[in-house]
Amino acid sequence: MVVGLVSGRLALVTGAGSGIGRAACQVLSREGATVIAADKNYDAASETITKHIALACGANDIGDHSAMELDVSNGKSVQNMLQAIIAEYKTPPRIVVNSAGITRDNWLLKLSEEDYDTVINVNLKGTFLIMQTFARAMTEASVAGSIINISSIVGKYGNIGQTNYSASKAGVVAMTQTAAKELGKFNIRVNAILPGFIDTPIVKTVPDKVKAQMLKLIPLGRLGEPTEVAEVISFLSSDKSSFITGAAIDVTGGF
Repeated sequence: MVVGLVSGRLALVTGAGSGIGRAACQVLSREGATVIAADKNYDAASETITKHIALACGANDIGDHSAMELDVSNGKSVQNMLQAIIAEYKTPPRIVVNSAGITRDNWLLKLSEEDYDTVINVNLKGTFLIMQTFARAMTEASVAGSIINISSIVGKYGNIGQTNYSASKAGVVAMTQTAAKELGKFNIRVNAILPGFIDTPIVKTVPDKVKAQMLKLIPLGRLGEPTEVAEVISFLSSDKSSFITGAAIDVTGGF
């Protein structure tokens, strides 16, 4: 078994098929966790496990890494995944990373109700469903745990063309802080991370002109790397952060 910050722990990462979710799987596995990579795109989640995971800790006392298909916005899908995890590992994960997220950008005056609802359902409702389901499983199993919700700096300051996205990510922070107050008595910590402009598939769709303007607003003068967010996830998952809960941590390069 690899000895690391989270050795011997079972970790669930949603949105694990790319970007920050994939990087979280890489770093958590490097630090000794057994990782469940969950994504709506099963092939992408499977690729994370087969090609991007620290295979040195692919098997330990808990079991092998695995990939699972998941629609975070669907309660039945979330419940089915929990049942599959318990059947496979005999325990709920002690680490839960809510990284699944989407955008449907448009100007406020042009944004459709459908695109608004779709983003809220994945980014906010999805985070709620995962958090509720797995926190409940932890309490029933008397397992201490750490839940890390990926918000966005856009949820703090807003961003043109992202009314729906900014609302969803602001909601994630408020929900995180409330959950931390409720779950502390069960020794379950809940924290949020607010990434800035990170070099992920979502940011790759941004026009170069807009990206150049963004870089001018970042004191460090560059985009962040997914791994730089994942290192914070690893810290918050570990006992090194044992007295941190209800926090919302910016990872923005100073934006």
